Amino acid sequence: MWIYKKRHLGRTHRFLLLWFFSGLTFGIVILVLPGMGSENWWSALIAVTAVGLLNTSIRPALITLKLPTALLTFVITTLTLNSLAIWLMGEFMPGFAVADFWTLLIATVVVSSINITFSDLLAIDDDDSYFHHVASIIIKYYGEPEKDDKPGVLFLEIDGLSEPILQRAIRNGYMPTLASWLERGSHRIMRWECDLSSQTSASQAGILQGSNFDIPAFRWFEKDSGKQMVSNNPLDTVEIERRISNGDGLLANYGASRSNLFSGDAPQTMFTFSTLGNFSRHRSQDFYPLYMGPFNFFRLLSLFLWELVVEMIEARYQRRHNVLPRIHRGGVYPLLRASTTILMRELSVYILIGDMYAGVPCVYTTFFGYDEDAHHSGIERPDSLDVLSKLDEQFDRLENMSRAAPRPYQFVILSDHGQSQGATFKQRYGLTLEDLVRSFVSDDKTVESIQSQDATWGNLGVFFTDILNDIIPGDNKLLSRLFRRAVERYRNFDQVVLGPYKEYIEAQFSDQEQEHSQVVVLASGNLGLIYFTDWEERLSYETIEQEFPGLINGLTQHEGIGFIMVRSEQHGPLVIARDGLQYLNNGQLEGKAPLKDFSPNAAAHLLRTDSFPHVPDILVNSMYDPETGEVAAFEELVGSHGGLGGGQSAPFVMYPSEWELTNHDIVGAGELHAQFKHWLTQYSAA
Repeated sequence: MWIYKKRHLGRTHRFLLLWFFSGLTFGIVILVLPGMGSENWWSALIAVTAVGLLNTSIRPALITLKLPTALLTFVITTLTLNSLAIWLMGEFMPGFAVADFWTLLIATVVVSSINITFSDLLAIDDDDSYFHHVASIIIKYYGEPEKDDKPGVLFLEIDGLSEPILQRAIRNGYMPTLASWLERGSHRIMRWECDLSSQTSASQAGILQGSNFDIPAFRWFEKDSGKQMVSNNPLDTVEIERRISNGDGLLANYGASRSNLFSGDAPQTMFTFSTLGNFSRHRSQDFYPLYMGPFNFFRLLSLFLWELVVEMIEARYQRRHNVLPRIHRGGVYPLLRASTTILMRELSVYILIGDMYAGVPCVYTTFFGYDEDAHHSGIERPDSLDVLSKLDEQFDRLENMSRAAPRPYQFVILSDHGQSQGATFKQRYGLTLEDLVRSFVSDDKTVESIQSQDATWGNLGVFFTDILNDIIPGDNKLLSRLFRRAVERYRNFDQVVLGPYKEYIEAQFSDQEQEHSQVVVLASGNLGLIYFTDWEERLSYETIEQEFPGLINGLTQHEGIGFIMVRSEQHGPLVIARDGLQYLNNGQLEGKAPLKDFSPNAAAHLLRTDSFPHVPDILVNSMYDPETGEVAAFEELVGSHGGLGGGQSAPFVMYPSEWELTNHDIVGAGELHAQFKHWLTQYSAA
């Protein structure tokens, strides 16, 4: 097998350096740790050598012997065998003594941790050694995979990255891997236009399932059931996919879905909202590349902790230098950021490595880190660009590792939507959209804003649900019981529910019928949705004017509102702005064109949304400044998406140059799905 190698320190030099630091570390442990001692240096050196060899051989031995492979089993076995080895040396090696088991355990953990740190610094687990290690063990366990000349395809989605930001990041040196692909002519970049609403659930439903019908926003209200739908609540995502799937999604032919909202009808899924709990679509080896790296867990922990430090430094910088716009980044946000930019990214890459070695024909994966960071820090701030830079390193890693796979792999890098920046609606005008609506509604009418929460809570819930179900050995009742009890407070209905989503999940399973105010206001970025719950049907423009006089005029005259859309009994869908009105059915205008500053396809997007069964009674789009590209999010987010205006509607696809486009002007995720399907049929094994 030919393995790509990077130029690093030679293996012998790295081994000797690590051996030296291990000896130094263990010597310090012997001096400091009560209950452990050595009469001479050579006995300590022998002990360190034995522990080091054991650390690098436990996991391969377990896999070769086909012993239980759950993560918890690996960790416990590693610690136990290391401690046992030192204890045996203490019993039988002259000059070396260990007092008790706990001394053994502490010494093993300390020495292993220090070894991990130096191994990262010395690139001991970098690609050259890692390739040989992982590939050889997979082949030994599963047998040599069948070679296939037909290429596989990895669709790698960068959530929330617009085409203009991508181009500048490449041009300014933040993404050298993608730049090298362009320079050598292997790839091209095209911009496409996403649907309204410009957010992940609508875009991924269209890309993966081929349809995003009746997804008016990231969260919306359904009058017929009286409930709010939230796109990244797994219970709702399962229902959404059930409504739109025809069984022939993008990944239906032997594909795999990783870290997505929807499955694309893939037979293999992991970290996928719409298949949460369906472990029949998991493979037992999904986490093997993670298990097999003896230093991977400590590396993950180190990166996670460092990301917390980086976030605190960057947030402090924005405060000290009065960087605007900005929002509060304290509380639990540093943990959310580190989880998306480190844990979810790294675990997804490990699984992709396993997919390539297994020869999976087609994989679609979402990397959420940039979107999460850009929401809070800004779409082109240094920390957001750093997230892109680190992601670019992973693309280089995947490309290198694909060279050892049993089939060639092509890479398609894409985004589902972009983001637009700007001070929030509340920062600009001192009130929320809910406050504005309430000011134009009579006192006898109640107004409610169902609070929107950081979408990352839902992402992490799915992530940890799959992780915990994988690391708990199903055949070990004692460990299973102990571990489940430890996380019980975070588990509801066989899924891990973190943060504010816990109350929402519990409410869905409650026997009590949820009561809502007469006016419900929701927000998805700079897109607002207003529902009148006393009516089961959609309220017409004429009825709204009669029942809520002054509301429409008040909204459209506010400087923070770009336009609204309502449906007239007489004229059909209307787009109304401060100085103009447009009849969507025929394009007739009165006054200034309310959509003149938006995409030429804006009217078509709105007309399509108007046809949805769960379209709001009033759809609201915030102000948009075409000169600066700024919008005013109805949520407290610096970078936002969901409505119209700016880069949020301008995602990209970076695809192999030899692949021909059947559609050079792709508008809508459904058209992109058709293009991807054509490519898979023409150029891949899928």
